[in-house]
Amino acid sequence: MKLRVIARMIAIQRVLVRHGLDEFVRATHLYRPLRFVFLASPWTWFERARGGSRGERLRLALEELGPIFIKLGQALSTRRDLLPLDIADELAKLQDRVPPFDSALARNIIESAYGRPLHEVFARFDPQPLAAASLAQVHVATLADVDGSAGPEVVVKVLRPGMRASIESDLEVMHALADLARRNSAEARRLRVDEIVDEYEKTILDELDLMREAANATQIRRNFEGSPLLKVPEVHWDHCRVDVMVMERIHGVPISDMAAMRAVNANIRLLAENGVKIFFTQVFRHNFFHADMHPGNIFVLLDDPAYPRYAAVDFGIVGTLDLRDQHYLAENFLAVFDRNYRRVAELHVESGWVPPDTRIDEMESAIRTVLEPIFDKPIKDISFGTVLLRLFDISRRFDMRIQPQLILLQKTLFNIEGLGRELYPELDIWQTAAPILREWMKERSSPFAALRQLGRQWPEIVDSLRALPPLLKIAVQNAQDGRMKFGVQPEDLARLEAQLARNQRRHDGALWSMMLAFGAILSLGIESFPPGLAALLALASALTFWRSRRN
Repeated sequence: MKLRVIARMIAIQRVLVRHGLDEFVRATHLYRPLRFVFLASPWTWFERARGGSRGERLRLALEELGPIFIKLGQALSTRRDLLPLDIADELAKLQDRVPPFDSALARNIIESAYGRPLHEVFARFDPQPLAAASLAQVHVATLADVDGSAGPEVVVKVLRPGMRASIESDLEVMHALADLARRNSAEARRLRVDEIVDEYEKTILDELDLMREAANATQIRRNFEGSPLLKVPEVHWDHCRVDVMVMERIHGVPISDMAAMRAVNANIRLLAENGVKIFFTQVFRHNFFHADMHPGNIFVLLDDPAYPRYAAVDFGIVGTLDLRDQHYLAENFLAVFDRNYRRVAELHVESGWVPPDTRIDEMESAIRTVLEPIFDKPIKDISFGTVLLRLFDISRRFDMRIQPQLILLQKTLFNIEGLGRELYPELDIWQTAAPILREWMKERSSPFAALRQLGRQWPEIVDSLRALPPLLKIAVQNAQDGRMKFGVQPEDLARLEAQLARNQRRHDGALWSMMLAFGAILSLGIESFPPGLAALLALASALTFWRSRRN
């Protein structure tokens, strides 16, 4: 282990002790190799402070340890399947707010990124930050037009100087701690702490690339183009760099400002329901969702109070699901709310979320035991996030390997539900979400959806078929040369290769025949197209098909 890593681990230990968390050090296997340092350190005996609950003390310690530990705490607060609830609740209070850095530094970063003076890019630049967080801060500015006049008002996001080096240093420590945990603790191996750190590293390093964030924002804006539900600010791509991003400025009311919304008699119920629609539309229609939907990143546009719109900012964290997980998640939600617990258990096995030898009846019983008390409540009081969390808890007992993207989705769902019920406590999330899910499932199972999927995969299928004969020829040659030992004779393989080649020729012929026939049909609808040529295309189609059958 590197000396700087050991030094940082000792500094972390000191902060934990200062906040009365020395029992964490002694109770875990992480610091066993450094236990002698703990016992010999003077701060162990003279710097203890035990005020507040253990969750509060842990939160204060993470705030003192710096930005990367604050963000780690925020991420862990969503892992209620791993943490005691009192700690998870306290970590959810972590605030990603820090004092702004000097605007002169921001100016230098921007000029270095553009390679020219600030005044050539912006007609006006407010040196006072609009907002500051652990990784970046935001300034209001006005773009300069080509003729030097003032252009549109924008916000300029600038990464904090030196953040990458600081974060990479602390990530090295986290990997060392995860490795110690994995080698010394069965519980840490079960929780796969090394995978948690790997995923966290990917997430936070992605947040350091503002070009990636700009791309995320552009994708979500395109997905909701023309939608009455959500506005996403336009990205000014000519002015975006890895450490500087420029976007349209949004003038909205913070989602937490209920007084401002009530003052104009805004339709709060519609706003709450639309938040649910936005989430499920992103997850199932677009398969690309904003995964950092906390109140600081959401505003409300009140141009028409009867139809208020959401506006989102900060697109550093987004999530996607593979089509398999997307499908099984939708089916799971529908089966859960239909109380079809056996189907829920079957879906977990079919999806590969739990091992194939899992006993369906045992898992069905466990799901029923946990979820029935939840469904005993009025449906408006049932939390989708809690249901998903309980399913994860049960599945973990059956050795489920929870995918990071599902955790992101669960966290986002908790945020959306919290916001929705803060706005409108009577919000019936299931009534709002069910039509979206059922319509999506119906579309997915339609013949047209199957044809579209086949069309998308057709080039890949054709390429795979074309690759088979050469691969089989190599296998036959290896068998004839004695470099392959198996129960099938080389002569059999040769016959199989010939058969596959014939099938390939038939497939190609059928494909060309279909294309020619399609061309003939289309030409009939074109007045200026010679009828004789249409007949010739039809004849060519028939001959091609006949020849392909003879091969």
